[in-house]
Amino acid sequence: MGILSGDAKDQPMHYGEVIGCWAFIGANNGLVSAYEAFINHAGDKDLIEYLKESVKMMRSESTEVGKVLIANGVALPPTLPERPSASLDDIPVGVRFMDPEISGAVSINVGQGLVSCSLVMGQCLREDIAVMFGKFHMERAKLGGKLLALNKEKGWIIPPPLQTNFSSKE
Repeated sequence: MGILSGDAKDQPMHYGEVIGCWAFIGANNGLVSAYEAFINHAGDKDLIEYLKESVKMMRSESTEVGKVLIANGVALPPTLPERPSASLDDIPVGVRFMDPEISGAVSINVGQGLVSCSLVMGQCLREDIAVMFGKFHMERAKLGGKLLALNKEKGWIIPPPLQTNFSSKE
């Protein structure tokens, strides 16, 4: 295979891998900033811990992907400044995000993150990058399961109409 043989880390990245990695870091940077704001707004201690765990995971992912981009001569997307901590009591009730709103937004992000990881994995020629995003996918799926349990425990899920009475047509 010539240029695509040998150690994957020595192979060049193709444009899809580059933009997938670059956009992933950019999205993580935006979510970290949003989650830092959500931490200031959240009142539920379990939700705050979940948000902090998510921020830690996204920063770690971005660092790992950033090393690959830098090693391949690609500049990283800009980061946003870290948000300062604020007291929940200093945020007026009318403008504060409520815990179910925060949880709902984060739940959407979990699904989007899984799709993002799958997209990068699917377009990769470099096995090391595909495996890295496969690991991220598993970590995000695990964290998503944790959020689902939290949403159920707190009563924050608004289920669609449930099919409870049905008959089998054969």
